[in-house]
Amino acid sequence: MRKPRLMTPGPAMVPEDVLLELARPVIHHRSDEAKQVIVEVAEGLKEVFQTKNDVMILTSSGTGAMEAAVVNVVPPGGKAIVLNAGHFAARWAAICKAFGIVAVTVDTEWGQPVDPARVAEALERHPDAVAVYGTLSETSTGTGHPVKEIGEVVAKTDAVFVVDGISGVGAMECRQDEWKIDVLCAGSQKALMLPPGLAFVSVGPKAWAKIDAFESHSYYFSLKAARSKAKEFDTPYTPAHTLILALRAALRRIKDEGVESIWKRHALMSEACQAGVKALGLELFSARPAEGLTAFLVPEGMKDSQIRGKMAERFGVTTVGGQGKIKGKIVRIGHMGYTDELDVISALAALEMALSDLGLDVEPGKAVTAAQQVFLGKGEPVTA
Repeated sequence: MRKPRLMTPGPAMVPEDVLLELARPVIHHRSDEAKQVIVEVAEGLKEVFQTKNDVMILTSSGTGAMEAAVVNVVPPGGKAIVLNAGHFAARWAAICKAFGIVAVTVDTEWGQPVDPARVAEALERHPDAVAVYGTLSETSTGTGHPVKEIGEVVAKTDAVFVVDGISGVGAMECRQDEWKIDVLCAGSQKALMLPPGLAFVSVGPKAWAKIDAFESHSYYFSLKAARSKAKEFDTPYTPAHTLILALRAALRRIKDEGVESIWKRHALMSEACQAGVKALGLELFSARPAEGLTAFLVPEGMKDSQIRGKMAERFGVTTVGGQGKIKGKIVRIGHMGYTDELDVISALAALEMALSDLGLDVEPGKAVTAAQQVFLGKGEPVTA
């Protein structure tokens, strides 16, 4: 039986002490003990988000946070600009459509970063846009987008800037307040080192003005209701409070390491993984790789399922393929949250051997050596 190694961009590996919190006896979710946990968690989330705003906790996947950030911010019939650069960025438009919101898309080739100048042009053409919906880390392509620069553009207008940080928050630099992000969404199963089940939404003053201007069609995902209960360190409806207990343990880990140190660790692992992939003659898919995962093109004549299947079957390393229009064309290796240098090296070693088993001419140790050189500070900077 192979030891499992979960090297996917979510769900990601969960530390043992966090898992043990889930084995404790269940407490009542409205007890003083449960509220005290939320007090601590609320402060820890603010540090991760780099914000002074309250961070509201939803019991859902990250998509629930996205839905809340749409239905509460833009009224039916209103207009939103969606920065469409991947499978999950397109979800913003799908949610808008579901709630009768007009979505104007700024389409960017998958794997390329969104151009802030094009965002400015879209805002000039659509001055009535209530919000701009973007993505920090596009999980489907392994691309990190210039959220800071886009935030500067949007801040000059009446529109609010809403960001999907589900696979980015906690893995790559993101400073909500400083970068003028009005609404930031995240999920539990990525860099925050938890199982799926919790979502987080942080809302700034500019966005609250939009939210307070109309009555949302949402009930369960009402941010007004969440804000009201957050003042009491509570939630409107039954929360996944066992996960919140585990979140406290994860946030303590994050506090001990330091958010900026965590960003640096992820950047280093990303650079090392990229170096290893390129050393094998493989091509990175993204022109601006995100720090939490590495995506590369499948070699000609092979299938992504062959590579991933061999890595999983022989070495217990789980990776994922592409989604949407790039399904079957790429392989994605996750390295976010509870991962370290040896996790990256072992994944690259498995990749080397899997490719060799599949008939590719691979020099053993080449990817591993390239990654080690990065970790030792001797590697050349990686360019996509």
